[in-house]
Amino acid sequence: MASLLQILHFLSITCLLFCGVATSNQIPKPYVVYMGSSASNNDEHVQTAESAHLQLLSSIIPSEESGRISLIHHYDHAFKGFCAILTETEASILSGQSNIVSVFPDSVLELHTTRSWDFLAAESGVRASPRYNKRVPSDVIIGMVDTGIWPESPSFNDKGIGKIPARWKGVCMEGPDFKKSNCNRKLIGARYYNIPLASNENKASPTKATGSPRDFEGHGTHTASTAAGASVVNASYYGLARGTARGGSPSARIAGYKACSEEGCMSSTILKAIDDAIKDGVDIISISIGMNSLLQSDYLTDPIAIGAFHAEQMGVLVVCSAGNEGPDPYTIVNTAPWIFTVAASNIDRDFKSTVLLGNGKTYQGSAISLSNLTYAKTYPLVFGNDVAGSYVPMYEARNCRPGSLDPKKTAGKIVVCVDDDPTISRRIKKLVVEDAKATGMILISKIQRGVSFDSGTFPFSEVGNVEGLQILKYINSTKNPRATILPTIEVPRSKPAPVVAYFSARGPSPLTENILKPDIMAPGVAILAATIPEREPRNVPIGMKPSQFGIKSGTSMACPHVTGAASLVMSVHPGWTPSMIKSALMTTASLYNNMRKPLTNNSNKSANPHEMGVGELSPLKSLNPGLVFETTTQDYLQFLCHFGYSQKIIRSMSNTNFNCPKNSTEELISNINYPSISIGILSRHHQTAKTIQRTVTNVGLSNTTYIAKVHAPMGLVVKVFPRKLVFFKGVTRLSYKVSFFGKEAPSGYNTGSITWRDGRHSVQTVFTVNVE
Repeated sequence: MASLLQILHFLSITCLLFCGVATSNQIPKPYVVYMGSSASNNDEHVQTAESAHLQLLSSIIPSEESGRISLIHHYDHAFKGFCAILTETEASILSGQSNIVSVFPDSVLELHTTRSWDFLAAESGVRASPRYNKRVPSDVIIGMVDTGIWPESPSFNDKGIGKIPARWKGVCMEGPDFKKSNCNRKLIGARYYNIPLASNENKASPTKATGSPRDFEGHGTHTASTAAGASVVNASYYGLARGTARGGSPSARIAGYKACSEEGCMSSTILKAIDDAIKDGVDIISISIGMNSLLQSDYLTDPIAIGAFHAEQMGVLVVCSAGNEGPDPYTIVNTAPWIFTVAASNIDRDFKSTVLLGNGKTYQGSAISLSNLTYAKTYPLVFGNDVAGSYVPMYEARNCRPGSLDPKKTAGKIVVCVDDDPTISRRIKKLVVEDAKATGMILISKIQRGVSFDSGTFPFSEVGNVEGLQILKYINSTKNPRATILPTIEVPRSKPAPVVAYFSARGPSPLTENILKPDIMAPGVAILAATIPEREPRNVPIGMKPSQFGIKSGTSMACPHVTGAASLVMSVHPGWTPSMIKSALMTTASLYNNMRKPLTNNSNKSANPHEMGVGELSPLKSLNPGLVFETTTQDYLQFLCHFGYSQKIIRSMSNTNFNCPKNSTEELISNINYPSISIGILSRHHQTAKTIQRTVTNVGLSNTTYIAKVHAPMGLVVKVFPRKLVFFKGVTRLSYKVSFFGKEAPSGYNTGSITWRDGRHSVQTVFTVNVE
C-alpha cells in the first residue's frame, strides 16, 4: 500500500495541476459583452441602460471585489453592450443569459501595416470628364479608426473646403498636446480612448493610453491622408517618390478615432470607436486593423464584424484591410459580407539600391535606403558565418539572429546575411547588424517579396538568390573582399503592375467559402503619404529636416485607397447605399496590368480571385457603373441564418421579427445578392446544375439592353438565363440566374466571370467554383 507520505505528495501534485489551473481561470481580465441592436439612443435610454449593465455586474461580482463593478466601455448607439473586468466563470454566467448575444475576451488586434492615385487613373483606361477633373465638392465624412492623427501635416490643410456639414455631431477632444484649434474644416473631429492594454489584462483596472488624439505611430496619419488628404505639391520622402501627394477624395472630411496604442488595438476599444463614429455622423469607416487569422472563430466574437454589421444597418460603409499574413491561403481576415475587404498590390514604381563589389561588378537590389555611401570608397565585406560570436551556431550567424554577431569582427564592415529563418524579420536583422557597428548590410532573400524595406539612413540592399550566390563567391575568391551600397534610386513606370503583394492575405475565408474574399485589390506597396516627424535623429539624413511624408507598405495602405474611391463615388451619387457603392467599385475593377495582360501574383503566376478579389480598383470607371447589386439587410440576415446562427440571436442583432428560411444551409450563402459569386462545393457527381440568382438595379440610362457574356474555364459549364436584360421606364430592377455544372471540370477552384454589356457599360461579376 502507498504510504501516507506518498498519498500527500500525490494530492499536492494534483492540486498544483488542477487547483492552479482553476485559480488562473479566475484571474479577472477585460471581456466584451455584446447584447445586439440598440432599440433607442436617446440620453434617458442610455443612462437607464448603463445603470442596468452596472446592476448586472453587481449580481455576479462578489461584494468583496466591488471595485470591479465598473464599465471600461459602454456601447449605446448603433448596438448595445459593454466591456468590463470579469473572471472566466463570470463571463460564462453572462453568456448564458437570454438578453446577451456573445461574450468574448478583449483581445489585441493588429495594425495591417501620391503616385498611386495617378496610376489607378491611368490604368482605368478612362479619362475623367471635366466634371471630375475639378475638385468634387464633398460633404462625405470619413471616420478613420486607427492610431490617431498628426494635425499639423499639410495633408490636413482645409484651404478651399467649405463649412463643416451641419449633420456632424462629433467632437475634437483636447489633450496636453492637442487643442480644439488643431481641428479644422478638413479634420473635423478627433477622439481618443482609455485603452486597456494586453500587458495589463490581469490587473483589476486598465491602464490609460496617452490622453490625446495625436498619432505617435504614423499609421493613422498615413492612412487618413491616403484616403482624403489635401493635395500637397513637391511631396517626397527625402527626395524619393517626389510629386503631388493627395488622397482619393481630397475634399472629403476626416474624423480620427484613436483606438490603438503602441501595443496594438483592443477589441473593446475598436467597438467603442465604431459606435462613436456612427453616432457622430460619419458616412464611411476605414479600418486598417484586424485579428490574427489563427484566432478567427466566428462573426459574433469579432469586434470589427459586429461593429460593421450595425454600421451597415445604419447606412455607413465599412472598409477594412484583408491582413498581411500572405501568401498562404486561408489567412484573410475581416471577411464578413457586410465588410468591404481589401487586398494589396504594387504600383508602377520601384526602389532599387545598387551593390558595388571590389571587382567592379554591380548587382541591383531592392531597398529604400538613405545611405550616404558613394562609388568613391568601398568597405570590407563579410558573411555572417565568418563573424559569429563565440559558441554561436553558424545557422544563427548567417541569419543575423539577435546576439549572433561579434561586434569586434563586424565593426566598419558590410555584413551579408541570408533569409533562411522566416521568424526573423528584415527589420530585426538590420537592427542586429547596425548594433554590431557594421557599416551596412546585404540581405540574400530566397523569396522575391517585391516590397522594398525602408532601412532609414543605414546602407542596405536586398538581393535574390542568384545575385547572392555571386556575392558569396566573390567573398570566397579573395583575401580582401570589399563593397559599397549606393543610395536608393526610384525606378518609374516599372512593369508589370499591379501585381498582388507577397504579404497580402489570401482567401478563401476560413469561416465560409461561399462568399468570395477579398473583395477587391488596391495599391498597398511603397505608398507615399503623410506621417509623423521622425523622432530618431539617426534616421534623418545629415543636413535634412524630418520628412513630413513616409513610404509604407501593407494592406493597411490598400484599405484607404478603396475608402477614398468610395468617398468619391458617394460624393457624385449621394443617394446610393453602401452596397451600391461597393458594387460599383467591384463590378468595374480591372483584371489586367499595365502590359495589358492578366494580373499576376508575386510568383509571376496568374492571380486568382482569392488573391485579388474581383481585380484592381478603378475609381473613375466606378462613377458610372451602369448596373449595381444591392445587398440588403435582409440578405445579411439570411446569411447569418445560413451560417448557423439562431433566429433568436439574429432578431436581437437586427431588432426585428425576422424569420429564418425553413431550410437554411451554408451552401445557400452563395445565393445572397452579392457582386461576386462563390460556390464552396460543387459536386461533379450531381446530375443537375447548381443555380444561383442575382438581381441588378439599373443606375444608368432608363432605356437600355444588357447582354451577358460568360468567360469560363474548360470543363465548367456556365449558363446565364435570361441572357438579355431589357430596362425601360418604370423597370429598374431585374433578376437573372446562373447555373454551374462541373461534371467535366478539373478538381479545385475554377474561376471566371460574367459580363453584362449595353454598349456603354461593362458590368463584371467574378465567380469562383470549387469542384469536388
